[in-house]
Amino acid sequence: MSAEIKLCLIVARAQNGVIGKDNDLPWRLSDDLKHFKATTKGCPVIMGRKTWESLPRRPLPGRDNIVLSRDGQYAAPGARVFTSIDAAIETARALAAAAGKSEVFVTGGSAIYAAALPFADRLYITEVATTLDGDASFPAFDETDYIETRREAVAASEKNEFAFIIRTLDRRI
Repeated sequence: MSAEIKLCLIVARAQNGVIGKDNDLPWRLSDDLKHFKATTKGCPVIMGRKTWESLPRRPLPGRDNIVLSRDGQYAAPGARVFTSIDAAIETARALAAAAGKSEVFVTGGSAIYAAALPFADRLYITEVATTLDGDASFPAFDETDYIETRREAVAASEKNEFAFIIRTLDRRI
């Protein structure tokens, strides 16, 4: 059954691929954070150590948190720690199956996205209408490998520093 559980990457990226700066998001997008919370709620989330450490609240509530670290002794209270992306994905899929969920999510950062991208079934990409300097980027990929199945435009506002488009891309079979 775990093969039926989709591996999803969820990310917000600038037009130049930037996803972060100084271990933080380079923008304030309230509606995208609401989208992230609603989309991942109840599902296992896989993230790297730096992403884990950047969270204002750990673990992310209402989700099984899985942290990848090169240090097998790393402690992440409230989360499971793995040194292997394969073991993390396998465990996340088992947790999702036990909870009756059909998706697991990779939430960053750059190295974790790069490791998981070849196995991704679905991408939830928020395309932020800006170009910014940053020190973390989403890896390049061939968009023709995917079909866009959803698109929602959100205007800049008091709550959203920039306009953005939330896209769902499903891997072609």
